[in-house]
Amino acid sequence: MIEKSVQRLEYLCSHIPPLLSQLSEATLSWKPDPVKWSKKEILGHLIDSAANNHQRFVRGQYENAPTIFYDQDEWVKLQVYQSCKKEALISLWESYNRHLVHILSKVPKQDLSRTCKGKDGSSATLQFLADDYVVHLEHHLKQIIEY
Repeated sequence: MIEKSVQRLEYLCSHIPPLLSQLSEATLSWKPDPVKWSKKEILGHLIDSAANNHQRFVRGQYENAPTIFYDQDEWVKLQVYQSCKKEALISLWESYNRHLVHILSKVPKQDLSRTCKGKDGSSATLQFLADDYVVHLEHHLKQIIEY
């Protein structure tokens, strides 16, 4: 079952960077509202999501239900993605997600039912977290590319 998420993530890593590269710095930096994220900040959020899911996909295989969560607004604010060059963000996004493809493709099937906990204490399996990660990624990539 994880194969579908891995294949989708591989596809995104191959097809999204060229699309993002076509967008200008001005387009990526434009903020629709002072309290809303720019496309650069959304891409930064996706890098943060990759970092946190990296922890889940690795630690979830050997720790007993680790609790892993983050404050997405603080992460975006403190990393000041708005001032990053688009090429650096695109490259980091692609590299990080290619690494997640590698990790997910190596998770033993029996470990896909292991769990991680979220901020509220709820549990989710590694299988669910992998599938949800790709859905979340696609949602935000559409926000960047389609608007």
